[in-house]
Amino acid sequence: MNGSNATRFRGLIEARLTQIKDENALGRGGQSVVELDQQSVGRLSRMDALQMQAMAVAQQKRRDGEAMRLRQALIRLDEDEYGYCESCGEDIPLKRLELDLAATQCVSCASG
Repeated sequence: MNGSNATRFRGLIEARLTQIKDENALGRGGQSVVELDQQSVGRLSRMDALQMQAMAVAQQKRRDGEAMRLRQALIRLDEDEYGYCESCGEDIPLKRLELDLAATQCVSCASG
């Protein structure tokens, strides 16, 4: 990968990591403990709140996983290994990297 592409992808990865950090800050409120007081909140409302809490926790785990993969992509960029398939060593097409900034395999290796 040439220097201009590496710089471009580093910027995209860092921007996505910032976006994930912002999303995490917004999502913290949805993960708070659901009150058991059924006098102020009905049973169905509480069940809905529990479901929303579970969804917020699942989204947090997804974002954490994506952030970890993106940090690993930054390490590969630093080591000049970004953009190469970890299985066959061939170049990963730029379009694939644009769709998944943390891709580690070319299309052939990922599909088979």
